[in-house]
Amino acid sequence: MTNTEQTMAHLLTDSPLGTLIIAANGIGLTGVWFEDHRYFPSDATLGERVEPGEHAVLDAAAEQLGQYLAGEREDFDLPLDPAGTGKQKKVWDILRTIPAGSVTTYGAIARELGKPKAAQAVGQAVGHNPLSVIVPCHRVVGVDGSMTGYAGGLERKRYLLDLEGYDAALEEALF
Repeated sequence: MTNTEQTMAHLLTDSPLGTLIIAANGIGLTGVWFEDHRYFPSDATLGERVEPGEHAVLDAAAEQLGQYLAGEREDFDLPLDPAGTGKQKKVWDILRTIPAGSVTTYGAIARELGKPKAAQAVGQAVGHNPLSVIVPCHRVVGVDGSMTGYAGGLERKRYLLDLEGYDAALEEALF
């Protein structure tokens, strides 16, 4: 099966954080979710389940996620095609610029967008990011540096930040 033959497809892959569900269409990766993800997609969004070796984009995503979770990679080189509004996609683009091991706040993202009062709307966009880990929404914290909500669960957020070498004690002066 080639990527263009299957409009929507998904692959299950094991990880230290539990099973990941990775979805793609003929253009690129559309989502990465945990089994108990807060905003888990519908079956139609996931498409047909494929096995490893049947979908190049899904195989590349599984490989790169494995490398990242093994501490061998800090960012991803994958075609992306997440569904979202224009405003959400602007927020997700900013998330992709946050370096591994660093964090930012919802308010800082709102200011970067030129909408300093939109921190809550930014939070909604971050929470609905369909590309967990790939688009690093785990790198966003509360205004006081606290570990605020993560659609994949706060334990996973802490795990990902620890994996990246984030040290909250070094960044206390930011908050």
